[in-house]
Amino acid sequence: MSALLQFIGDWGHALAAVLFAALGIFILRRRDDAAEPRMLASALLLTSCWALYVSFGGVDKPLSGIGESVRNAAWLMLLFVMLRRGPASRGGALVAVGLVYLAVAGLIFLQTSTDLTWRQLPVRSDLHQMLVAVSLVLRMMTAIGCLLLVHHLYTAWPSRDRGRVSLLLGALAAMWTYDLNLYVIGYFAMDRVNELYALRGPLMALLAPVIAIGMRKEMAGRLQLSRTIAFQSLSLVAVGLYVVVLTAAAVLIEMIAGPYARVVEIGAVFFVAVTAFVLLPSPQMRALWKVQVAKHFFQHRYDYRTEWMRFGETIGRPGENAPPLGERVAKAVADITDSPAALLLLRTDDGRLAFEAQWNWPQEPIASMSLPLDQLESWEGSGWIVDVGRIRDGDATFDLPLWLIEDAHVWALVPLLHYGRLIGAILLAPPPIDRRLDWEDFDMLRAAGRQAATHISEAQGQQALDDAQRFDEFNRRFAFIAHDIKNLVSQLSLLSRNAERHADNPDFRADMLLTLKESVGKMNDMLARLSQHNKGRPEEPRPVALGPLVEQVVRSRARQRAITVSGDVPVALADPARVEQILVHLLQNAIDASDADRPVELHLGSAHGQATLAVVDQGCGMTAEFIRRDLFKPFSSSKAGGFGLGAFEARSLAEAMGGRIDVESKPGVGSRFTLRLPLAPAPACDDVQGKAA
Repeated sequence: MSALLQFIGDWGHALAAVLFAALGIFILRRRDDAAEPRMLASALLLTSCWALYVSFGGVDKPLSGIGESVRNAAWLMLLFVMLRRGPASRGGALVAVGLVYLAVAGLIFLQTSTDLTWRQLPVRSDLHQMLVAVSLVLRMMTAIGCLLLVHHLYTAWPSRDRGRVSLLLGALAAMWTYDLNLYVIGYFAMDRVNELYALRGPLMALLAPVIAIGMRKEMAGRLQLSRTIAFQSLSLVAVGLYVVVLTAAAVLIEMIAGPYARVVEIGAVFFVAVTAFVLLPSPQMRALWKVQVAKHFFQHRYDYRTEWMRFGETIGRPGENAPPLGERVAKAVADITDSPAALLLLRTDDGRLAFEAQWNWPQEPIASMSLPLDQLESWEGSGWIVDVGRIRDGDATFDLPLWLIEDAHVWALVPLLHYGRLIGAILLAPPPIDRRLDWEDFDMLRAAGRQAATHISEAQGQQALDDAQRFDEFNRRFAFIAHDIKNLVSQLSLLSRNAERHADNPDFRADMLLTLKESVGKMNDMLARLSQHNKGRPEEPRPVALGPLVEQVVRSRARQRAITVSGDVPVALADPARVEQILVHLLQNAIDASDADRPVELHLGSAHGQATLAVVDQGCGMTAEFIRRDLFKPFSSSKAGGFGLGAFEARSLAEAMGGRIDVESKPGVGSRFTLRLPLAPAPACDDVQGKAA
């Protein structure tokens, strides 16, 4: 090896050792307990140790080969740990792939054992030469196995998340591709690999930044194992053909190039490696490979089970970070034909299909991107999939807007039919390999369109239900307000009639002003409760002395009916405003249910850890059937002009404070409504009663 190549090899490996060590230390300092970062750091540091030893000791030392085997084993373990994050329900396929990992690990062990053996034998012995050849073959097989596992992991990773691992897997593929070329050439021309050994150091140094960029993206992703082993088997065949072609090329180069054979061989290796690194990851190449394999090796274009599961997973993806339903539907349909973009149009009230959502659409959707429904009536019955490319080429006719035909981004149009009614359409962009739609595409897209329409209709129905519930909430609050307004009107009407007779009485005027002030306050509270920004939620319960509340309500009803109050004054845990509302409802119902000469009684007390407030009247009473079926049912009332909301609202407010309302009644005798609320703790009772005193 020349001094220049020696210099490049030594310093190239030294630079690679520094870079890989820096990356490994950086990951360790992040103190991430997950398995992937730990394995990645281990692989980086072991690669650094191997490169450092090669830099100082050379490639011909025993530890150099052992270090390379340990390096390969570390990266192989990282790939397996990443694969283990796949769905556990597919453990059968995972076990099969695990056997491949075990086989490659066995190759690494055999190759290491062979290296240690032939280094102990005489250099010129036949056994020594045979074991060297066996070692090179094992190294080739190890590189091929590692490349297959990298390819398998890449195809197993969900397409939407492949960007997380593409750079890391690409760097590993480049490393093992170079090793494969190195050992293939070494097997046939042992004296011509010094240049490749020397240039491996700079290559590894170049791969370190690629891995560093890939580290910025999360590796964690949910895996889906490949749908069939066919693509893996074909990949193995392709690698085998590659080895055969490269071997034949090495022999031809030796025969033709003469003294320039080494330079030509190195150039050919780099050309093939760079070409593979550029072409293999490209979507166009992968799409072409997929189309050709499906065309010549499978009866049908689609694996329907896999496609349907992916479709359902894309649409039903849960989580707060999931895209909107419209975008998920567009992507789910586009994934079927490998279309890179899709546009969703939905039916509007003005009789057209207008833009709703897009996924990766190459241009900004505009208002003119809409379809009149009168041009699409034939879809209602047939559900035809429109091949826009065929119409654009003049091979088919369909009444479509001019903008749709002229837009080169539109490849196909999928109608969304729900029970025979057109609710939308999806525009698909051309796939990487442009092709015509066939019968299998039509069937698949028609079924997907109907399923997508079902999801969209369900979402629209749920949205309509939510809107109806909001209107119902507003109407319910409005009904409660109307009921309270009726009570205020009754109170103010009584005040107006009494004013004609007692306007000159100073006590009456003072009482009238107080009543008007209370009425204004209640009206303002009603307006606040009616507001859409106010749900009328009660305040947090706090210790409340019921005596002052009862006195205030009784005073406001004193001119309507004689009301007697008796019993102890308990302290309850409640919202005073809501307690007042409940008491107003119960007293008004008692007054309305009894004759004018019959008093209404109020009893205060406590029992079994509860404060009680009972409203007793001597009215017409109620049957047990009415109490059970109609009393607390909204909009059910036995009074002329009544809203049937007083008892319902009173019970709702009591339950919101952790209490309840019990009812006892007999027809012709009267009724007893008992409000039960939690008692306040003893210290709070003393404080409240002290303030009241």
